[in-house]
Amino acid sequence: MKSLLLLVGMLVAPAFAATSANIAFSSDYAWRGMTQSDGPAMSGGFDFKAENGFYAGIWGSNVNFNDGAGSELDYYAGYTFSLGEIDVDLGYVAFDYPKNTTGLDFEEYVLGLSYGDFNLTLADDIDDSDLYTQISYALELINQQGSLGEMVFSYGDYQNYGENFVVTYSFSCGSFDCGLMYRDFTGETDSAGTYLYGPNEDGLIFSISASL
Repeated sequence: MKSLLLLVGMLVAPAFAATSANIAFSSDYAWRGMTQSDGPAMSGGFDFKAENGFYAGIWGSNVNFNDGAGSELDYYAGYTFSLGEIDVDLGYVAFDYPKNTTGLDFEEYVLGLSYGDFNLTLADDIDDSDLYTQISYALELINQQGSLGEMVFSYGDYQNYGENFVVTYSFSCGSFDCGLMYRDFTGETDSAGTYLYGPNEDGLIFSISASL
């Protein structure tokens, strides 16, 4: 599937309206409220977007799961369109962990629905059917001088893993984009009280990024 995505990207690239690249540094890489790097992370990727709504890209970061996995590569593609006032995003994501031998790789189908500042995301693991559901609300902060940035409040429920509450503040810092994230993850437990994935986590994360 990942090779197919790259092939499709090469075939349709001449018709794309925009291509971009990004690079970022963060004090931690957190995904769905859970740390993935257990410390500082460098990440970056490439995106392709067409005027007809098709998009594709690749993104990577260092990770640390204490099991040999040292990097993550995500391959994704999808199609966006509108149904009246509702924006729809149909996507596919492949999560790849090179050189890992414990079978961490997985794939998801993703459905995103947006109405105004509200967003609903459903992501379904193709192999294990672990459903992730997230709702979020974006609030732009404005004063008389203009925009002060954007705050996003989100709540997510990841089946067999746990729940997360995340508040993100994004703002411009000179020529870069900066962000502060507070995350709170509550791990799911079995009947004996044992965590299915891992213990509870929380913390504040700072990030700085640039787009080309």
